[in-house]
Amino acid sequence: MFSVVVPARNEAAHLPALLRALAAQTLPPAEVIVVDNGSSDATARVARAGGAVVVPCATPGVARARQAGLDAARAPWIATTDADSLPRPDWLERLSAHTSGAVALYGPMRFSDATPVDAALSEAGYRVFLRAAHALGHANLAGANMAFSRMAAHLAGGYPDVEAREDILLGAALAQLGPVRYVPDALVLTSARRMHAAGGWAPFLWRHVRNLGGRTAGYFDGR
Repeated sequence: MFSVVVPARNEAAHLPALLRALAAQTLPPAEVIVVDNGSSDATARVARAGGAVVVPCATPGVARARQAGLDAARAPWIATTDADSLPRPDWLERLSAHTSGAVALYGPMRFSDATPVDAALSEAGYRVFLRAAHALGHANLAGANMAFSRMAAHLAGGYPDVEAREDILLGAALAQLGPVRYVPDALVLTSARRMHAAGGWAPFLWRHVRNLGGRTAGYFDGR
């Protein structure tokens, strides 16, 4: 049912754990596509060794990498995550239970490499944010934990060519085509490295606020 698409640029160190997590899914993916976005390390070799299909995308940019994965995918539904993330074993199974009649799905996240307090705060805070956004009529899809109909994504025009926020913008376009559903038990663990690089919670959250507002310049600096 699902092609899993992972954009990766110099992610050889993180990919093995992700690929193991995808291999352990209770609902196995139809394929795992790693888009090598001009890496200078062993990203492509590590991905192939882990059983993934490697799609080259030499032009830098996460939106372009995600689009290359969308274009290469073959399954009716595409699930996306990031190279530094770890979907729980039932991630795809949980998502699959909500595909009927929907065009897109999204779920919560929790920091995987943070203190227990920071990890708990990250999940609780993000769940509150997602529910608040949903109550206001705004589905907030994030590339580390989202899924969508491949046909609907092409009808929506695919990913816009922007520096960041491409996942949110695609989600908004998909919402114009049909139901977008929040799946609260489809959890993905993700790295806190950007929070650490930003210097803590306050600058990390401010960067996200700027990104949500469309001020995407420098969003990936220091990742």
